[in-house]
Amino acid sequence: MKITVESTREIVTVNGVPARVWHGTAESGAPVIIFVTRIGVEESARPEQQAEFERELESASTPRLASLGPIPLRLVL
Repeated sequence: MKITVESTREIVTVNGVPARVWHGTAESGAPVIIFVTRIGVEESARPEQQAEFERELESASTPRLASLGPIPLRLVL
């Protein structure tokens, strides 16, 4: 499965852990929502790739707490 996602400024709590909300689209066209608690670059990435990723992540909008309402249990792993 492939999905395309984009970060938002929204932060919610999932299972007691803060998570940034990402919205996206599955290859089939279905809209998806992703709750990201951690993200990083693999150790095999070149130093310049790691630095660019960190710059992009830091340049993202400042997170803000959001209320998406109740999160359906089927979305929680």
